[in-house]
Amino acid sequence: MDSDGTQEARGTHANPVPRPAGPPEVPAAPPSGHDAPPSGHGAPPGGSNPPSDGRAVPPRPDRAPGVPPMPDGSSFLTWLRTPRPEASPGVWRFGHRPRPAEEPEQIPTRQLLSGALIAFLVGWLIWSLLQNGYLGNWWWVPFDLIVPDAWRGGDSGIGETGTFLVYEGYELLVALAIMVGVSRLGRWGEVWRRFVAPRFRRQVPQEAHPAPQDDPAEWNELRAAGMADAAERLSAEARSGLMRDVDHARILRAWQGVRSGRHSLATFSSTVLRDGAAACLHPSGERDLPSRLARHDLVTGQVRLGTAVDDPRNPYTYRGAGLALGPDLLGTSLVAVGPAGSGKTGAVVRPVAESLCLHALAGRAAVVVVGAAGAGLGPADAYDVVVRIGNQESEYDLDLYGGTTDPDEAAAVLAEALVGDLADPHPGSDSRRSTTVLAQLLGPFRAVHGRFPSVPELRRLLDGSPDLFAALRQGLHDAGQESLLRELDARERQMGQPGDVGGVLADRVALLDRPAFASFFDTSGATRPFTLKALDHPVRVRIDLPERGHADASRMLTRLVLAQFTASVAVREDRSLFACLVLDDATGAVTPEAVRGIQRLRSGNAGVVLTLRTLDDVARPLRGPLLGATGCRMALSGLTPWDGQDFAEVWGKEWIEARDVTDRQIIAETPAGKAVHMLRRVITGKAPTARAVTVRQVERERWSASELAHGVPAGHAVLSLTDVKGEHAPPLLVDLRG
Repeated sequence: MDSDGTQEARGTHANPVPRPAGPPEVPAAPPSGHDAPPSGHGAPPGGSNPPSDGRAVPPRPDRAPGVPPMPDGSSFLTWLRTPRPEASPGVWRFGHRPRPAEEPEQIPTRQLLSGALIAFLVGWLIWSLLQNGYLGNWWWVPFDLIVPDAWRGGDSGIGETGTFLVYEGYELLVALAIMVGVSRLGRWGEVWRRFVAPRFRRQVPQEAHPAPQDDPAEWNELRAAGMADAAERLSAEARSGLMRDVDHARILRAWQGVRSGRHSLATFSSTVLRDGAAACLHPSGERDLPSRLARHDLVTGQVRLGTAVDDPRNPYTYRGAGLALGPDLLGTSLVAVGPAGSGKTGAVVRPVAESLCLHALAGRAAVVVVGAAGAGLGPADAYDVVVRIGNQESEYDLDLYGGTTDPDEAAAVLAEALVGDLADPHPGSDSRRSTTVLAQLLGPFRAVHGRFPSVPELRRLLDGSPDLFAALRQGLHDAGQESLLRELDARERQMGQPGDVGGVLADRVALLDRPAFASFFDTSGATRPFTLKALDHPVRVRIDLPERGHADASRMLTRLVLAQFTASVAVREDRSLFACLVLDDATGAVTPEAVRGIQRLRSGNAGVVLTLRTLDDVARPLRGPLLGATGCRMALSGLTPWDGQDFAEVWGKEWIEARDVTDRQIIAETPAGKAVHMLRRVITGKAPTARAVTVRQVERERWSASELAHGVPAGHAVLSLTDVKGEHAPPLLVDLRG
């Protein structure tokens, strides 16, 4: 147990959810059953091999945890000192080289090279004519005016050699002047930049050595606050190879807590002096993930998804740049749509989940990842809590009521999970009747038993079990709960009436009252239920949905987790911690209440990531509101034209410059002209024409439904982005494999 009474993340404890070890200055005890990381565990992330395009690569683990670190911290220091300039939303900032806002006018290669050659030949011809006197001797006039007469003769005192050099030097100056003129005329500088300079450019960027006052490895903020000893300890750890990117991000997060007044400056300093790079550990005691598949940069908080294609449809500033996501973009939520095999899980969900787990280890985020068992959402060791619903070996259970003790709140969340997909899909509708029915049962039951009903008990209540109702009535009568007795009486009167939703609710609860879930959703306190109320802390959670044969139950549980998430993040005390819910398959989870909940997440520093095989999995009236509620929208390859139409509508139109080219046949009227035209037709095979070009401004869709359905290559996606500040990027064609 930690010093503040918090239980450890693993091992035997009463608290169902791992809690942080209190303020960052208090180190967390290592999880039971696990040894504390050795002092050498904490080497800088390795893997510094650059990509073929010459861009720098952020460090990544090059060995399993526990392997002795590298003898120095050169890889970590290179990563930390790499420039990260400000850029447009979604641009991978690590080592980014900004480009102009507008594409410079590019001369065709054939025209450029031919012009350069012709300019050279013209310069050579002029020089030859001057040398041979065909243009006269006027070009010697400046020489005669400037050079003294004594220098022109062999007996001038400078000797014949000096005289020769004077004349040759003047001719060289004239030749250089001619070369400068023809080089400008022939655009030799452009030829050099496009064809020669790239061959001399180094592929591996040299390590930058900033000034000490600008070096992030010197921890100048700590020095300015009077903690020179702590700053020197961290700098020494970085130089010796004992610090990694997660350590740097975690200590920076703790320092932000000190600056905001949440933690003590003195205690923070003493902890850093004692533990160095291992200070302020996550409650799990982990300093990194077991493995990484994506490329991460914890300084900017980004995870790289791919590369913006060098395509005319992409803005020039994005072409060739890396595309990345971070909390600033995920805070507006993301919806990704694509058929099976298009890369939703491997190229989007897995990297995002991995990034958020790293943020959680750094004390910056809390993440809940929901997907089918075996979906490839990361190893179990990468999470603090793994809930395997339907698997009897699962260590954790799921709280059906979200950890609340308020019957009305529990009824609202449970109603959304049970019948939210059956509500009128119009955005203004609600499921108030279902909430009322559940509240009429949950309130009396909790008043009598001190807990909410289990799944079998809730099913019997909804079915109107006489003995259960009689027991509740007697318990309420004995406790003097007259108001709750009236609630119970009202429920009995409504049962069996036309329009009563109790039967529908009972049928939905029956999906969870199966032998596979017999040991789950327990309310007696015998299990360790996970509740989303724990998102006040940097926790990593993975929820595995039931395997095949329970598709309806899986969709219902997905709605339950989404409803609990949107309800819990709205009442968090510490909103500086980013909370994110990742749904690997959101089929059946998008309801009117879910859309309203997603709209409220941005103000609570939270977001969701939803993936769908097709927008047909969402009711037609909700497709527009869903795409409007999410700031980041992704259409992967293989989209249907109907789905493409919805994306085309939400992305809107733009003004472009259209060129209409018209070829008009030239009619010769004279015999000589007719003969020339006949000769041209014999040589070229085409009639002589005159070309007319009309330029006009037109409005057209950024991406049409047909382009989205048939013009996105495999392994690519079209992605639009909006950050929490309101800045946005237009739809970008992204190579998810780059």
